[in-house]
Amino acid sequence: MRKKWSLFLAGIAWVAVLTQYFLMVENRVASVGETTIRFFSFFTILTNSLVAIYFTWWVLQHKKGNPSILNKPGTLTALTVYITIVGLVYQILLRPIWEPTGIQLVVDELLHSVIPVAVIVCWYLFEDKSLVSYRQIPQWLIYPLIYLVYILIRGNGSGFYPYPFVDVGSLGLSKVLINAMGLMALFVGISALYIKVGKSVRRNQ
Repeated sequence: MRKKWSLFLAGIAWVAVLTQYFLMVENRVASVGETTIRFFSFFTILTNSLVAIYFTWWVLQHKKGNPSILNKPGTLTALTVYITIVGLVYQILLRPIWEPTGIQLVVDELLHSVIPVAVIVCWYLFEDKSLVSYRQIPQWLIYPLIYLVYILIRGNGSGFYPYPFVDVGSLGLSKVLINAMGLMALFVGISALYIKVGKSVRRNQ
């Protein structure tokens, strides 16, 4: 059953990410090279790419006892936290200011709604929740912290910020850092919630 879920998630994630890249290149306002860099500056794209890679790996190479970090308890939970944040931020902050149509609408729903929900279901069904610890949360924050540093440094040089709430040019650095701290608090809160729910589910099974 897990292999079928993994195949499904890998498939829709690759289709969504690659289609989004095609659409962005087709509608680019900069060179292909700059557009590609901007494409990979979106947390949504990076995280959905991680989803595609993780579940592709599971389909192709998973073996019991495999020492890879991808096979360790907590990896799927971390991925679920990341993609949950993608969905929440889009639904709460970005959907009201973005009205895609046509294929772009379909791709947006895949990236921000369908895939997050599917990953959450996969986490519920297959993560070894009893072995996931609150002590892992600091490790899970490394990815979003590196991402934040990257987009702020690159934005300072290029003037391009992938999301309005991190646009230093419009908001100022102080406001962006406050927004960033709020997002990091959200990461910690969602991480703790998944661990708490996971432990509760394990006790009741």
